[in-house]
Amino acid sequence: MGTTDSHDAENRKPHQRIDKDLGKAGHRKRMRARILDKGADSLTELELLEVMLYAGNARRDTKPLAKNLIKKFKSLSGVLRAETHALRTVDDMGDAYIATIKLFEAVGMHVAHSRIKDQPILTNWVQVQEYCINRLAHQPIEHFVILCLDNQNRLIAEETLSKGTVDQTSVYVREVVNVALKHHAQSTIMLHNHPSGEAEPSPADIEMTAAIQDALNIMSITLHDHLIVAGKQCVSLKNLGYL
Repeated sequence: MGTTDSHDAENRKPHQRIDKDLGKAGHRKRMRARILDKGADSLTELELLEVMLYAGNARRDTKPLAKNLIKKFKSLSGVLRAETHALRTVDDMGDAYIATIKLFEAVGMHVAHSRIKDQPILTNWVQVQEYCINRLAHQPIEHFVILCLDNQNRLIAEETLSKGTVDQTSVYVREVVNVALKHHAQSTIMLHNHPSGEAEPSPADIEMTAAIQDALNIMSITLHDHLIVAGKQCVSLKNLGYL
């Protein structure tokens, strides 16, 4: 009897695998149908990530991996903005999954950028702030970015001038002026992030802003604002009275 039971168990294994594969295929089919019927907005962040990860593996159940990623990086945007080396620390994260996540990150940033590219930024301020948050909110170190605008306040160029540590980055006035001149900017917006989540500008932020504004004024270039991204907040130094 023992031999027969063992033999039956062996015979069941292929069928069990087939049933499991059919179950995965059925689940994916239902997810696709849901997206087509109700729209992708009907999916939770976890479900969106699960579907994204399909591109990294044609057959594997991606829900456990999606759960682990959300648990580690706190949100879908946190997963998309995570550094490659950080993604590799998650169990079962191979190159195909990482490449998929980085692809979706790039697509998201391209879409966000297209909403303000060549648009009058000062009349699309909400989109500008959303872009800045998407651009810098999940960066683990400080980044300093300059947005260059034409004479109609349309975005014509963007450059990251420096990357620093978790609480500071070095910015030189001449570098900001050189970038603005290089792109023939008529005006600029500066932005940087506070990875700590502290929204208040530091004394160094305020001093740097004043020095850069003075230098740009000499070149007849307007500094519209200096934005600080702290978590999901976007703080304007102009609104705070520093410009």
